[in-house]
Amino acid sequence: MVREAWRRGVLGAAVLLLCGCSLSWEEALPDGTENSRFLEGSSVEAESRIFGDPGKGMPGQPPGEAGSKGTGAAGEAEKPFGGRDVWKAWEGWRERLPQLAGETSRALKLRKRRLRQEQIRRILEGEVDLPERYDAREAGRTAPVEDQKDLGTCWAFSSLTALENALLPQERWDFSEDHMSHNPNFILGQENGGEYTMSMAYLLSWRGPVTEEEDPYGDGVSPEGLAPVKHVQEIRILPENDREMIKRAVLACGGVQSSLYTTLQNSQSRSEHYNPEAMAYCYPNVTAPNHDVVIVGWDDHFPAEAFKGSVEGDGAFLCENSWGTEFGDNGFFYVSYYDGNLGKTNIAYTCVEEPDNYDALYQSDLCGWVGQLGYGEETAWAANVYTAGQAEEVAAAGFYATGEDTEYQVYLLRGLPEDPRPVFARRKVLLAEGKLKQAGYYTIPFEEAVLVDKGERFAVVVRLHTPGAVHPIAVEYDAGDGKCQVDLSDGEGYISYEGMRWERVEEKQNCNICLKAYTRAR
Repeated sequence: MVREAWRRGVLGAAVLLLCGCSLSWEEALPDGTENSRFLEGSSVEAESRIFGDPGKGMPGQPPGEAGSKGTGAAGEAEKPFGGRDVWKAWEGWRERLPQLAGETSRALKLRKRRLRQEQIRRILEGEVDLPERYDAREAGRTAPVEDQKDLGTCWAFSSLTALENALLPQERWDFSEDHMSHNPNFILGQENGGEYTMSMAYLLSWRGPVTEEEDPYGDGVSPEGLAPVKHVQEIRILPENDREMIKRAVLACGGVQSSLYTTLQNSQSRSEHYNPEAMAYCYPNVTAPNHDVVIVGWDDHFPAEAFKGSVEGDGAFLCENSWGTEFGDNGFFYVSYYDGNLGKTNIAYTCVEEPDNYDALYQSDLCGWVGQLGYGEETAWAANVYTAGQAEEVAAAGFYATGEDTEYQVYLLRGLPEDPRPVFARRKVLLAEGKLKQAGYYTIPFEEAVLVDKGERFAVVVRLHTPGAVHPIAVEYDAGDGKCQVDLSDGEGYISYEGMRWERVEEKQNCNICLKAYTRAR
C-alpha cells in the first residue's frame, strides 16, 4: 500500500503538471476552439507511458514483486512492506527520477507543440472565422516596441519582433538584434541594411536567436559561441497582397514580418504621406521597399479620410515599428490596405521549438536561400551527403519550397561510397511525402527515424515539384551582390533531372543545396 501511495503521489504531480499546461494553453486559444480531440490519450495512458504498467512492478523491483494485491509471480502472498522495502522503493525511484523528469518534460513540450501547430493549421486553412477588426495588443501578443536608432537594422528588429510575438502570451522573450545583424556569414554591416532571407538563414541555421542580455544592441561587438535559446523549424512565405492570408497569419502567429516604402526616416520625421494625428500612412505608388515592420492587426473600417491624399477605400493594417515609442501610437501605426508596397513580402514564423528538439543539425547552406536551380521544368531532384558525427538517428529533413503547392518526396540512403551517384540511381527508401500550400522553409519529421553509425556517409534526397517553376531547388551561392560569404568546401550536393543521372553542384554550378538533416543521439 505504501508503494502504491508513493507511486500515485508521483503520478498525481505529473497529472497536475499536465493539467496545468493544458489549462494555460487553452486559455490562449481563440474562443470556440475545440481542444479535446487534440489530446493524446487519457491520463491512464499517460501514466502507462511514463510510469509503466502498474502490474509489472516498481522501478528497481524484480518482476515477481509487483506492488498490487494478491500473489506474486510464484503464487505466494505479498510480504509485509516494511522500512527496508520503503527505502528500497525510494532508492529505485530516486535513481529513475531524473529520467522521469526528462520524459515528462519532453512529453509536455511535444503535446504543447502539437496543440499549437494544430491551432495554427486550423486558422491558416480557414477553419476559424476572421473578425472585421483585430489588435494583437489587446490579446497580449505584442512584444515591447524597440528602437533601432540610426542603424539599418529594421530587418532584424521586424524579424525578431515577429518571432517574439509568435511565442506570446505564453512565453516572453527579448531576442538580440545585435547578434542577428552581426551574422559572420553576411558581409553587410549594421549600417547597410538587410532583408528577410538573411534573417531566415540566421534562424534556420540555428545560429540564433540568442537573448538581448547575452548580446546587447548597439555596442558594436557580438560575442562568439552563444547557443540559440529556440530552434526555428518552419517559416512560411505568404502570397503577395493576399489580405486574407496575412490576417490569418497575424491571428495564428501574433504578427507577420513585412516591408514597405516609407518617406519617413525616424520618429521625428514628417511626410506628405503620413498623418500623425491618426497615426496613418499610405504611399500609393509601387516601388522597392526600404523599411521592415510587423503587421499585428487590422481594421476593415479604418476610414479612408484618415490618410493624407486619396486612397481607394477604407481599411488598414496595424503595424509595429522599430523607431521607439515616440513614433505613432506608442510605436504602432496604421498602413492603408491600398498602400503600394506593404503586403508584397510576408513572413510568418509558424513552428518554433525548444533547443533540445534535435541533437544535431547537418547543413551546408549557412547563407540560406540565395538562388534557385533546376532544368527548366517544374520537377527536379536534389541530394546532400553528410558524414555522421556519432551513432545517431536521422529524424527529419528540412528544405525550402520555392513556390506554392510544392509536392515533395523525401528519401534517405545509408552506407554511401566516395562517389554516391550510382547508388542514388539504384535504391532509395521513401520516408515522407506531401504537399506544401505556401512557399517557405519546412522541417519534415520522419515517421520512423533511420539509424546511422559514427563515420557513416548518408544522404538526404528530395524530389520537388513546384507548379510554374523552372528552378524548383533552393541553393546558396555567391550572387556577387556583396551580401554573403559562401563556403563551397562544406557541402557535397547533387542535382538530377529524373533521379537517375546526377551531377555535383559544387563543381558544376558553384553552389550548395539548401537541404538539411536533423538527428538525435542514440
